[in-house]
Amino acid sequence: MTAHYHINIFWSEKDDCWIADVPDLPACAFRGATPEEAIADIEEAMSAWIETAAKEGRPIPEPSYQPEPYDASAEL
Repeated sequence: MTAHYHINIFWSEKDDCWIADVPDLPACAFRGATPEEAIADIEEAMSAWIETAAKEGRPIPEPSYQPEPYDASAEL
């Protein structure tokens, strides 16, 4: 994969697992028992999403999602 998409990873109490999703690729998400498993699976899902979109002639979005940077020097 040549594009660098942002990946969100978070714990879901509702699903009782880690979820990784890619905001720039609609419906591209994966669950895992560990953060590492969710990340490994989302990498495969991203490749499959892009490959399927290309085969179907759908547009492949450029990476654009940028979360607000966290300022580690800010006081809590």
